[in-house]
Amino acid sequence: MKDAMLEDLRALVECESPSEDLAACKRVVELAAEISKRVTGAKGDVVEESGRPVFWLGSKSPKVVLLAHLDTVWPIGSFTPTWKVEGDIARGPGCYDMKAGFIQALYAMKDLDRNHVALVATTDEETGSLTSRALIERVSKGAKAVLVLESAIDGKVKVGRKGTSIYTITLHGRAAHAGLEPEKGINATIEMARIVEKLIRLENPELGTSVVPTVLKSGTTTNTVPALATLEVDSRSFTMAEMERVKSAIYELKPENQGARIEVSGGINRPPLEESATRSLYEKLESVASELGMGTIGSAIVGGASDGNFAGIHTQVLDGLGAVGSGAHALTENISIDDLEPRAKLLTALTKAILL
Repeated sequence: MKDAMLEDLRALVECESPSEDLAACKRVVELAAEISKRVTGAKGDVVEESGRPVFWLGSKSPKVVLLAHLDTVWPIGSFTPTWKVEGDIARGPGCYDMKAGFIQALYAMKDLDRNHVALVATTDEETGSLTSRALIERVSKGAKAVLVLESAIDGKVKVGRKGTSIYTITLHGRAAHAGLEPEKGINATIEMARIVEKLIRLENPELGTSVVPTVLKSGTTTNTVPALATLEVDSRSFTMAEMERVKSAIYELKPENQGARIEVSGGINRPPLEESATRSLYEKLESVASELGMGTIGSAIVGGASDGNFAGIHTQVLDGLGAVGSGAHALTENISIDDLEPRAKLLTALTKAILL
């Protein structure tokens, strides 16, 4: 089975699918449906959600959802060669995050009751799941559990994830000649620098709360007092209370110069995936792994978010059930070939245990 899984993974990886390329995402979903027909005997449906393609195999009202995504962060042509195998290691864009996870779930579906289980794969996870969030929450509400095929961390599943927030801060100043009469201007760059200092003080490392100013743009010419500055802010935390605290503080920011004007947009994108939503399934996973003779799988809490964050609002979730490997979003992205089949069997056994 390992060789067949590897060939199917190769086909998916070579069908490059950056999130922003809608045509490429449609091609990869259609390819996934063809592979599904060969592997499971059932061709998955290609459905649309807010204009984007989604792969769906199995029940439309599942008790267990195997949740994946087929889009990647990589522009077409980022890897040369696109696919490479060296011993037990396979490399290629999206192999670890998370096309191998999709293949593992697809092979698990061979032995699962599709009247009660669904494999759902979206195509906009890497850009925030703006179109697929409603679908994910809808299918999660009626499910007993959602198993997320994001990649493992050092072989461990993920039992906690930070929530994410994205903000845009716009500061309006007043232009003036930087040499002749700078005092008549209101310098948006200076005012934004003061805002950045306030943002940094909102962090709480003890609780894992980060507030990171990222993209900053300001000014028009070298001899003009900047009249406009914009700043993107990435904030993350393990608890919703912390995320709400940061949100309130950001929306209350004021420029020091009363002549300047500030605008804030954005907010909480993904809620945190808290351990209360994953604890029971993780215990079941370790029990199943022991029965299979696999030993302890282990767990990790991570800063990155996934679609599991959305599902965790409504039901039990376990994340990181996908590929064993490393290098997500890096040119070193790789997966362990030898772990493909065991992880598919672990997913099959876990899903059956949940359905009992």
